[in-house]
Amino acid sequence: MAKDILGEAGLHFDELNKLRVLDPEVTQQTIELKEECKDFVDKIGQFQKIVGGLIELVDQLAKEAENEKMKAIGARNLLKSIAKQREAQQQQLQALIAEKKMQLERNELKIL
Repeated sequence: MAKDILGEAGLHFDELNKLRVLDPEVTQQTIELKEECKDFVDKIGQFQKIVGGLIELVDQLAKEAENEKMKAIGARNLLKSIAKQREAQQQQLQALIAEKKMQLERNELKIL
């Protein structure tokens, strides 16, 4: 009966018969919630570490991809310049061949 009167007044006895303001069940639920929150915060911390590592890895891969892209662009430009040099060289050689043919024809005409 005394417990009922105290319960109505918002006072409760715990398992050690100490007078408490909160109901022991609510106190237990609060402790469980606190532990779950701590576990949740720990898991969020682990998640942040994992995500941080992933972001770092992706950044590193992006830098490597950018470096390879620049190398490929450089190689392509070099290839284009080599092709232009070969065209110019080919034209020079064709002009030289034409000149030599003309000299040969002149020499043949002189001989005749």
